Amino acid sequence: MAGGGSFDTFPKLLLRNAAQFGAHPAFRHKDLGIWQSWTWAQVAEIVRAYAAGLHRLGLQPGDTIAVVGSNRPKLYWTMMAAQMLRAIPVPVYAEAMADELAFVLAHAEAKLVAAQDQEQVDKVLSVSDRLPQLDKIVYDEPRGLDGYDRSRTIAINNVIEEGRAGLAADIALRKRIDDFVQAGNGSDVAVILYTSGTTGASKGVTLSTQGCIDAAIDTTRFDGLTHEDVVLAYLPLAWVGDHYLNYVQGLVAGFCTACPESSDTIEQDRHEIGPTFYFAPPRGLEAMLTRLMIRMEDASLVKRRMFNYFLEVARLHGEQVLTGRPVPLSGRLLYALGRLLVYEPLKNALGLSRVRVAYTAGEAIGPDQFAFYRSIGLNLKQLYGQTEAFLYVTCQPDGAIYSDTVGPAAPNVDVRIAESGEVQFRSPGMFVGYFKDPAKTAEAMTPDGYVKTGDAGFFDEKSGHLKIIDRAKDVGRLTDGTMFAPKYLENKLKFFPNIKEAITFGDSREFVCAMLNIDPVAVANWAERNNVAYGSYQELAGHPLVYDMVAKDVAAVNRSLVEEKALAGAQIRRFLILHKELDADDGELTRTQKVRRRFIAERYAPLLTALYDGSYEADISTEVAFEDGRKGTIAARVKIRDMQATGAAESLGKAA
Repeated sequence: MAGGGSFDTFPKLLLRNAAQFGAHPAFRHKDLGIWQSWTWAQVAEIVRAYAAGLHRLGLQPGDTIAVVGSNRPKLYWTMMAAQMLRAIPVPVYAEAMADELAFVLAHAEAKLVAAQDQEQVDKVLSVSDRLPQLDKIVYDEPRGLDGYDRSRTIAINNVIEEGRAGLAADIALRKRIDDFVQAGNGSDVAVILYTSGTTGASKGVTLSTQGCIDAAIDTTRFDGLTHEDVVLAYLPLAWVGDHYLNYVQGLVAGFCTACPESSDTIEQDRHEIGPTFYFAPPRGLEAMLTRLMIRMEDASLVKRRMFNYFLEVARLHGEQVLTGRPVPLSGRLLYALGRLLVYEPLKNALGLSRVRVAYTAGEAIGPDQFAFYRSIGLNLKQLYGQTEAFLYVTCQPDGAIYSDTVGPAAPNVDVRIAESGEVQFRSPGMFVGYFKDPAKTAEAMTPDGYVKTGDAGFFDEKSGHLKIIDRAKDVGRLTDGTMFAPKYLENKLKFFPNIKEAITFGDSREFVCAMLNIDPVAVANWAERNNVAYGSYQELAGHPLVYDMVAKDVAAVNRSLVEEKALAGAQIRRFLILHKELDADDGELTRTQKVRRRFIAERYAPLLTALYDGSYEADISTEVAFEDGRKGTIAARVKIRDMQATGAAESLGKAA
């Protein structure tokens, strides 16, 4: 594995990779069904020409350039070229609505925008009157952009070609680019990443070049990543996970970053590219497992029986085999047979055959799902992180994996629990501050230099690993004093494949209630097998048999809480199934798909009132945003279902 050494900036790492791994693939991209590849030597030449072209467009050290779109080599190269000029890239979520985009571009004072395609160019142009500092838009995909104003828009290919021509003809330009690279140092701002805005307006997190590189050196060594590895880059460019796991670790380790053709082809592209290092959020892993189980429902009786038999073998012995712990000979033989007949074909069907290390993070993953993947031989681990940490705060080491913890502190990270129960950390990659917001920066730090995560947690006594309970400010109490940890309850609900999203309420109230989204794939498959007719998501969500099915899942959560003394009284007494899926475009989720609980409480106030006033149905009319920017309204009469408390909570209720 390549170490960072004296390479304290990304351009220096790029040139090192071109020298050490020049013939190895650095990027791949599937376009029109065909994989294209670029070596590190080719990427270094392209990025240098691109930097020269951007410089001729007026990009200077300290300027910001926004990057808007999906995972594309030219958008990654935009960040490299900007950093070569000591300018600052600002990735923006491709799905951001025009107003969200305008906020980030204005706040970051973006001088240039690199956009993927016509859709993103149009969004930028639609808010350009709010962006007086914006000079030009460069774009990757030219389709549909022929008639656009050339004084405002220019193709990235043309910028690169003009830069290449300029380098060939102008000695002074060549020297200027070289001087920029040599003048770069570890204290430069590497990138500004905007937070998802779960608890308010997005904040621009500034990260230093040296901090990013030091953090990535630690984790590439931790997981043994080298230039021989391959990743599939499908996570949002603006999310810290993509920037860390793919962009920065790619430059540090020298591995190949493969970009899918589109969001619709990720599964097929994963099969074809065969990543060796892989990240998937829990909802992605759960969706893969749901699709797999749906396919098994349609398999022959013999295949289903074989599948279920060897899954039981994997449940008994898979974790021990994966971690090299002793297993009886009979168990080893059965597991080896299961690997041949079931486990390897399963991993191949999921496109995970070559994965050496896989991570999940962002939300808690169900223990059953986590155990399933590990039992069939996938080295799946969990990490806990934040944008302000440049991702890693904790991560699980091989051989010490627990489904209910997120591991010990990551290499060279110091984690502590404050008296209030809040998790706090110091790390190599910790942020420099919030862009243009020193007050918020000071608020996020302790006097002795730790970052306040805002999450409540504790270290498990047996393993010493960290457990996260909830956002510290979201942990509340019922009126009888019972602890109410909404995210903990919501994650328990989402462990069931029928439930996609959950929002729980209970702080300063007599009991807990929940608003739920069903998983349309899992529940639609159930409806098909049970001859349940429906015409829309709204009809399916309101069907009495769907309520019956979901009620069983809620009852199972209540039973599990009986064993947890602190939360036994926080069982769910009433629930409803929302008439629409929660959507980031409607403000209900962040761009990283986290629920905005306070916003939902306000948006669905009539439903929340009905949950607590004893009503059994309530009318709601909800404004929704369509992809083309139009607004519409969905109206429904939503049913409410009572649930019985069990065990200790039932006894407490009778006593009260």
